[in-house]
Amino acid sequence: MKKFLLVLALLIFSLPLSAEPGKQGGYAGTPKGFYEDIDPNTLDDDEQVINQNKDKNKQNFSDEERTIHEYSDDDEIMVAPTEQVKATKNYAQIYNNLEPATFSYLHGIDPDEFYDVKDATWSIYPLLRLNSAIFFKNITVEPGYYLLTPREHDGKWFILFKQNGKVVYIIPVYERGYTPQRFYDEHIPKPKLKPSQKVHMGVLKAVGKVKSSKRQEPVKSFLEVNDLDNYFINITIYYGGHKYSTIFRTIRL
Repeated sequence: MKKFLLVLALLIFSLPLSAEPGKQGGYAGTPKGFYEDIDPNTLDDDEQVINQNKDKNKQNFSDEERTIHEYSDDDEIMVAPTEQVKATKNYAQIYNNLEPATFSYLHGIDPDEFYDVKDATWSIYPLLRLNSAIFFKNITVEPGYYLLTPREHDGKWFILFKQNGKVVYIIPVYERGYTPQRFYDEHIPKPKLKPSQKVHMGVLKAVGKVKSSKRQEPVKSFLEVNDLDNYFINITIYYGGHKYSTIFRTIRL
């Protein structure tokens, strides 16, 4: 027993005196002197660099957000608007709202026709040729040739369908507007005259400027017919400075 205690005492006194348990924990698993060459002031500089990088990334991200916002849908309204397309007319509603004429002409004679054609050698009204019947409400316009004439009655406009100088049908106008400038020059071909005819026309114009009995230039006219959806057909006549539109159906309801 005494020998055991003596050996234990020798072991205790043989432990190294330089061991500092308080500092050993700070270097556990790390070689001695590993952190001795690190300047504590550099830690603050590194943190400042890291913070600068964070600010820079944040700024770049903000620039990216701003760039995306500049092209967002909210800013697209600042673009100059293009020309708006005119909405298609509701021809079915136009057709339903039109009312048939409630008047007629005595013996089918248009009394204003004489004043229209007194300065013309031929008819100034546009000619419509129908190959098949068209329908307006309870009116059936049979195939044939018709001279179309705009007329006003009690503040409303109508198109007269004439055959052999007699009014056959009276159809209401749904729209009256102005003829575009130079419309007739672009749509009506000019007659080709021979040199002698040009000289003759020049002489007539020169004499007409002197003589007060010069005949007035007749009214110009033109005709447009367009097929529409749902078996509708639109007829527009240009007469002088105005145009007149009416509508029919190609099949009976």
